Amino acid sequence: MEPKNYTKFSVFHLIGFLENPKLQPLVFGLFLSMYLITVLGNLLIIVVTISDPHLHTPMYFFLSNLSFVDICFTSTTIPKMLLNLQTKSKAITYEGCITQTYFFAFFVGLDNFLLAVMAYDRFVAICHPLRYTVIMKPHLCGLLLLLSWITSALNSLLHSLMVVRLSFCTDVEVRDFFCELNQLVHLACSNTFLNNMVMDFAVALLGGGPLIGILYSYSKIVSSIHAISSAQGKYKAFSTCASHLSIVSLFYCTIVGVYLSSIVTPNSHSTAMASVMYSVVTPMLNPFIYSLRNKDINRALKTFLEKEITKSLNILSIRNCCLFYD
Repeated sequence: MEPKNYTKFSVFHLIGFLENPKLQPLVFGLFLSMYLITVLGNLLIIVVTISDPHLHTPMYFFLSNLSFVDICFTSTTIPKMLLNLQTKSKAITYEGCITQTYFFAFFVGLDNFLLAVMAYDRFVAICHPLRYTVIMKPHLCGLLLLLSWITSALNSLLHSLMVVRLSFCTDVEVRDFFCELNQLVHLACSNTFLNNMVMDFAVALLGGGPLIGILYSYSKIVSSIHAISSAQGKYKAFSTCASHLSIVSLFYCTIVGVYLSSIVTPNSHSTAMASVMYSVVTPMLNPFIYSLRNKDINRALKTFLEKEITKSLNILSIRNCCLFYD
């Protein structure tokens, strides 16, 4: 039996969608388009919520932070994939892989916590509307956001340090387009019992905890909406959380799909395709979901675009006048 070489400092190969050279230009164009839409869409949400005083509320404060996290989330993986497609290389260094693992786990966890915090905000707004401004004070919103960042950072740091202690074979092929924590652990050549135990505990506590909080919040929201007598009142109450509920459903359903596909067909292309859904498609769709289903965002977006167009036309007319007199 041929002995294997083990090392802590391997070069990893991100197979993902790079196996078929004929499809690489199509994949490059598709992912570049999705990345640009994600960045521009979420950046527009951030600018609109900051520029419009009517949107300076806890709900839109958390939404702008979610949009920022989604930009960072996709920026962790897609630029490296686009670079590999352009250079026709599959390699990523050991340090680069660990760094990517850290930030990917960090932003996934932060997304998870922010969705739970936003669910709590909707719970207070619908179930305790008269006390909303008293409960959701700026310092509480800031504290919830800070706790989300700190918990996510410590969790991802723990997992990254746990991966650093592992040894890998000199030739490691990751069947995805980024260094995903679960796959790295399964590709290690050393004992991974402790890693698996820590991952399972973290998923149960830091993944299941926010999800239970979201489900509890929406159970109370549904009860409160059901108690409203008028149909118009019910619709108005439900419309305030419809966008958030859509994003929550999309986020958790795609993540569950990834892990179910990894169990059924481990290290396959189906896992890579499923991971695209929650790591690329979901952040891209978030701005559309909020802009299409939210009247406040629609109004603010329309006002913002009208101001920018008017400003651009004024600048253009001034330049034309200057050129005419010159």
